[in-house]
Amino acid sequence: MVAGTLLRIASRGSQLALWQAHAVERALLTADPDAEVRIEVVKTIGDKILDVPLAKIGDKGLFTKELDQALLSGTADLAVHSLKDVPTRLPDGLTIAAITVREDPRDVLILAPGRTGSLAELPADARVGTSSLRRRAQLQARRADLEVLDLRGNLNTRLAKLDRGEYEGIILAAAGVLRLGWEDRISELLDPPDWLPAVGQGALAVVARSDDEPLLQRLRGLDHAPTAAATAAERAFLRALEGGCQVPIGALGELRGARLTLHGLVASTSGDTILRASAEGAPEAAAEVGRGLADELLQRGAGELLAQIRREVPAARPGQP
Repeated sequence: MVAGTLLRIASRGSQLALWQAHAVERALLTADPDAEVRIEVVKTIGDKILDVPLAKIGDKGLFTKELDQALLSGTADLAVHSLKDVPTRLPDGLTIAAITVREDPRDVLILAPGRTGSLAELPADARVGTSSLRRRAQLQARRADLEVLDLRGNLNTRLAKLDRGEYEGIILAAAGVLRLGWEDRISELLDPPDWLPAVGQGALAVVARSDDEPLLQRLRGLDHAPTAAATAAERAFLRALEGGCQVPIGALGELRGARLTLHGLVASTSGDTILRASAEGAPEAAAEVGRGLADELLQRGAGELLAQIRREVPAARPGQP
């Protein structure tokens, strides 16, 4: 690819996905004001199937497969994803070219209009919505008296369901809420390590064809080294556990000076059992930190717990994101 060539960015069509694609577009234009960039909207299977819980669909590229196909077919040059949606094993011919600076990685509680307070202050039997088994497990571990209900749709749809009174509260990723300027809706930030987010949450991945070296060189300028190291540890942890987006696994890597700290958990779907551990290491050894933490939890019974989850949730097969 030569300078001045049109760059086509594949993106999902939600407001948040387009915000993310435009953020990468702006970064590319800042680096090269003469560049020509166009965003191509691609609908994924996760956008099309909205009446089935995610855990029942399976999660192999649920929000990435069609964008990957656009790259491999040559109808797009790069794709922008929430890193938490990207499988730990990408299709042959594709690579993560850059991971951008991370937004707040935490989960947040958003309450229905007119309500105030925290998760601890919700009344018994309050309806709380989430599409994530990880969030469900942590919710049930904290508040077994709540009614946890499935919640699908993009960010706008989820908030609309809350505002219609279908839930007393919902759990979302802080990053999306903050990126769209809706921070005034946040009732409570759920802090790590007591509450852990999804692997890669808050970071964006820019994916391209692995043989397009000129483009890869341009995209490397978007890479944020601290975020890349933290999420490399998280993704190595997830891959070693053979977990997926719809398995109750949480992790968060944090750089403090010259040290990388990684917190991780594996939970039962009911939240009755949660295995937690932390590990430290050098940022340049991020993958080893992640694999080491996974080994520790496997020695403490995480393998048996994950096998049980896969029997309960057939879609939660190993080898997924």
